[in-house]
Amino acid sequence: MSEILVLYYSRGGSVARLAKQVARGVGEVAGMSARLRTVPPVAPVTQQAAPPEPEEGAPYVQARDLEECAGLVLGSPTRFGNMAAPLKHFIDGLGAQWASGTLVDKPAGVFTSTATQHGGQESTLLSMQVPLLHHGCVIVGIPFTEPALSTTRGGGSPYGAGHVAGGDNDPQPSEEESVLARALGRRVARIAQQLGGQA
Repeated sequence: MSEILVLYYSRGGSVARLAKQVARGVGEVAGMSARLRTVPPVAPVTQQAAPPEPEEGAPYVQARDLEECAGLVLGSPTRFGNMAAPLKHFIDGLGAQWASGTLVDKPAGVFTSTATQHGGQESTLLSMQVPLLHHGCVIVGIPFTEPALSTTRGGGSPYGAGHVAGGDNDPQPSEEESVLARALGRRVARIAQQLGGQA
């Protein structure tokens, strides 16, 4: 069975819940499964280091996860219209994978969560795609043939899946946001199959 790596950073739980919906969509494609992984937080040198494994949730990503995946979906909360520092820190350390072409020709999509409707979702999604292009990934979005893309009142765009947590910081994606996250997972998995990706 081929695997799609669903790799994310989540602090308030919104991105983690969206990641589970993406993974669910991957699993809806016959012969495909999702591998959920997260990245460790980063902190100033004056703060204590994080434990070597998270206390709950997905395990931390390893280099072999990138090598073994047939496709990749990245998720991050929005930080001033950009991905969060922990995910960027991880990506910045992938020089060896870039040089060896680990991700070349693998399909990749992105997803995010913001507190407000206009909190920078689209710029975050686009900024997450830039390093994927440098790694030679085949960028996968959500086409308007997905009806929920035209009706969503929350997150989700052609650039990727999204969630708007709102003023109450509700981590639970709406039904439309969940539908679009599953659609993104399914599409990355289907394209990985079409490209002949093996895990």
